[in-house]
Amino acid sequence: MADRKDGEYEVGYGKPPKHARFRPGESGNRRGRPRGSKNYSVLLDEELNQVVNINENGRHRKISKRAAIIKHMVNKTLSGATRMLQLLMNELRSREARGESGPGLNLQEADYDVIQHLQERLSSSAKVQKDDE
Repeated sequence: MADRKDGEYEVGYGKPPKHARFRPGESGNRRGRPRGSKNYSVLLDEELNQVVNINENGRHRKISKRAAIIKHMVNKTLSGATRMLQLLMNELRSREARGESGPGLNLQEADYDVIQHLQERLSSSAKVQKDDE
């Protein structure tokens, strides 16, 4: 090999010459993602946690967008939207499987009867739709 002076090293793969190395604090991707930029999850959480004004039973309230979405889903379900009912039931089942229960989720026997009746209606309507196809 060539004679090397003290402090020099062999240049090769993974060993760039000193004049071509990145200086401290300098990135190899100068136009890359800026520091402090937010990813999708953070942006979604920030948006869902924003407060909105709603009018409920003639009274104005401030709730988060997240709570407003859930309130809308439950109200749509009660008005007969079967797709919303399916989404809500899937969420309840997954929470039950994980062992979670909300603080106000005290279902009584009558509630279970209503849920069972709705599940039967959904399954029978799904069978009718499959038969029509």
